[in-house]
Amino acid sequence: MAIYDFSVSVVSQYLPEQSNPDKLQFVFAYTITIKNTGDVPAQLISRHWIITDANNKMHEVKGLGVVGHQPLLKPGEGFEYTSGSSFETPHGTMKGSYFCVAEDGHRFEVAIPEFVLSLPRTLH
Repeated sequence: MAIYDFSVSVVSQYLPEQSNPDKLQFVFAYTITIKNTGDVPAQLISRHWIITDANNKMHEVKGLGVVGHQPLLKPGEGFEYTSGSSFETPHGTMKGSYFCVAEDGHRFEVAIPEFVLSLPRTLH
């Protein structure tokens, strides 16, 4: 039986030059690496995000592809992209899923583990 799976890793960073804490605008970038860890070529079709700030204000985002792409990944291949999110609080979280279709027609979802977007720790 074929294995259908992608791995997802995330690195996030605070963007102080695009943020304005006095106006409750905290902007973050995140770089996601998606790798086909299964044994069948598959295409990432759409994304679903649940974005939550420190006040538990939740925002849901659904859409086709990622940053304008719907990458088709052969086993072992990866795709990396950078995107961003803004919050009214100094930190928040994101989690979600990708909807994928394998070359053989099998449809599957890939969980995007929750990750934190937060201001770096500062020493006083």
